[in-house]
Amino acid sequence: MQLKHKIAALSILPLLLAVAVVCALVIVQNQRLGEQQAQLIEASILASKQAELKNYVEMATSIIAPLYDSGLDDDETKQKVLAALSRFSFGSDGYFFVYDRSGRSLMHPRQSELVGQDLWNMTDPNGLPVIQALMRSAQTGDGFQRYTWQKPSTGQFAAKLAYVVMLERWGWMLGTGLYLEDVDQAILNVRNEVSSGIHTTMLAIAGVALVAVLLVFASGLTLNVSERRLADRKLQSLTQRIVSLQEEERSRVSRELHDGISQLLVSIKFQFELASHELASGNPKAQTTLDTGVERLAGAIGEVRRISHDLHPSLLDTLGLSAAIGQLVAEFGQRSGLTMRYTNNLGDGAPDDSVAVALFRVLQEALTNIERHAGARQVRISLDGDGVSVRLRVRDDGVGFNPRKLDSIKGGGIGLRNIRERVEHFGGRFNLASEAGGTELDVTLPAHTG
Repeated sequence: MQLKHKIAALSILPLLLAVAVVCALVIVQNQRLGEQQAQLIEASILASKQAELKNYVEMATSIIAPLYDSGLDDDETKQKVLAALSRFSFGSDGYFFVYDRSGRSLMHPRQSELVGQDLWNMTDPNGLPVIQALMRSAQTGDGFQRYTWQKPSTGQFAAKLAYVVMLERWGWMLGTGLYLEDVDQAILNVRNEVSSGIHTTMLAIAGVALVAVLLVFASGLTLNVSERRLADRKLQSLTQRIVSLQEEERSRVSRELHDGISQLLVSIKFQFELASHELASGNPKAQTTLDTGVERLAGAIGEVRRISHDLHPSLLDTLGLSAAIGQLVAEFGQRSGLTMRYTNNLGDGAPDDSVAVALFRVLQEALTNIERHAGARQVRISLDGDGVSVRLRVRDDGVGFNPRKLDSIKGGGIGLRNIRERVEHFGGRFNLASEAGGTELDVTLPAHTG
């Protein structure tokens, strides 16, 4: 083999190996992020359904309260309660059911053939004794139970989430449920999107790899210093493109979750409608119901802010880098229990958006490393700027480490390498000093990249 061919082969093979590693990492990372997104969406939808079910049951108990609280335990009163519950439905498959402690069905408006039957030992297709599980949830659990039940509108078995409570004086179990096909479909859609995204990414990487291989092969034949520098610049551009795409994806997911979280507010709507009904009827419980609705609304708003801030801090867009770092420092201190000292001398000169995002992510990486590895008690953070550059310093009083041995640790230093790559992209300065008494990270970036 001629020398020029050897040079080309030695240039191409490491590139192909690197592309293969990048492809593997992209696949693993996309699958992991997709699974996390699916779990988050599933948890959000289930939380919404749980709140909705609680509201339905609370509305049902409020409707029968005049009869149940009357103290009458005769059959006529009980039949009136069952009749009222049988008329209360929602949607095409939303209804209430009542069982006694022995598992006998007392009321089932959509499957009347079950009324009067002893269903204590009945199991669903998965072998779960449904009535026994519901009874345990009502008596000793939180009232929620998942199982499989025949859907009245289709006659097919489907996953269902129920919420049940006990009417202790009569020994009745009252509950209702929602079918979960929409949850399964949402998770399936997310996983399909992840698979499609991986396929598209692989095609893009394959295209980039093909172009890069051809360029490296051509440059290998006439290798010179200028062509090598050009290849390095292209590699840095590709690295920054991956980082930029990651930031864009985080912003997109943030907007989607922010829009989708409105489903959680549906359950709060029912709470306020109940309060309105109670106010209209002069029910003294109206104020309590209204307070509960306000409390749940505050919780939903807090959840929106928390998820949105975790994915893309809105303060970076509205109030700037100083306020965003201040909030990050405060939240980290509350979560970790460490003593935080934050000094802000940035002044009025706001850096470019890309620089602000980079510094914010650098601080996130640094605080994550401190929380996981430093064993520190106190962290000092300072932010300085002069209109030309921005300097971020992070100092902890932890156990420290030897920076020279960092690369020899298997899997170690990923966060610091990410920080260094962000800084190098902007042409900034990165300094790291560590000893037994603590570690100091010093990063300086140009305030403007144009």
